[in-house]
Amino acid sequence: MDLKLDGKLALVSGSTAGIGYAIAHALASEGASVIVNGRSQASIDEAVDRIRSETRGTVHGHAGDLSQAHVAEELVRRHPGIAILVNNLGIFEPKAFEDIPDADWQRFFDVNVLSGVRLARLVLPDMKRANWGRIIFISSESAVQIPTEMIHYGVTKTAQIAVARGLAESVAGTNITVNSVLPGPTKSRGVGDFVEGMARTSDKTFEQVEAEFFDHVRPTSLIRRFASPQEVASLVAYVASPLASATTGAALRVDGGVVKSAF
Repeated sequence: MDLKLDGKLALVSGSTAGIGYAIAHALASEGASVIVNGRSQASIDEAVDRIRSETRGTVHGHAGDLSQAHVAEELVRRHPGIAILVNNLGIFEPKAFEDIPDADWQRFFDVNVLSGVRLARLVLPDMKRANWGRIIFISSESAVQIPTEMIHYGVTKTAQIAVARGLAESVAGTNITVNSVLPGPTKSRGVGDFVEGMARTSDKTFEQVEAEFFDHVRPTSLIRRFASPQEVASLVAYVASPLASATTGAALRVDGGVVKSAF
């Protein structure tokens, strides 16, 4: 399927590994011009080289922490005309509620919520002038089923859905769409490393630890495994395309059926 993304300029925040990298790769494979973002120049260079060698899209790199206002402002100045914004930048950390200080709450809000809000505000004027744009927040099934082991993370993921819906309503009647995408448990680099570490310490295989995770931690999963980043990226690439012009204001689940709801 041709997603008609040739020449569209896309920014994917936090895209040197995991879901973000898979999204950048998928967009570049469809001919988009993609800005890859990460905190270190070395990780940027590696990701850009890999995507360039494997896709037909134009790939740029921008190193910097996009939770910082001056970094976001500099990126948008350097790359005007961003037509697709994928807010993937995010952090997570299991921690008991009583042990989460105010500073952690603030840090999670700044990275997971405000970074995307700020970028959307910066790119929206160009989208309005062009009367076309796509803004996508990478949320999580944790937005719906708040994890007791990291409540602060779940709250920020819920906030992303609220921002996306409100922003979608604010651009009603235009050719700009705003959506959130809710992955479930996904074998990103961090998750893969964590599970492999558990497997080594418990003298089990990755597959055994994975099965135990879905038996005890996410028993509502229907696919009974971690999704791949590429499976998430396929949905995001479609939502970013002109073919998804009637999809806006939605919270789209690619959670493997973890959320036990028909809606």
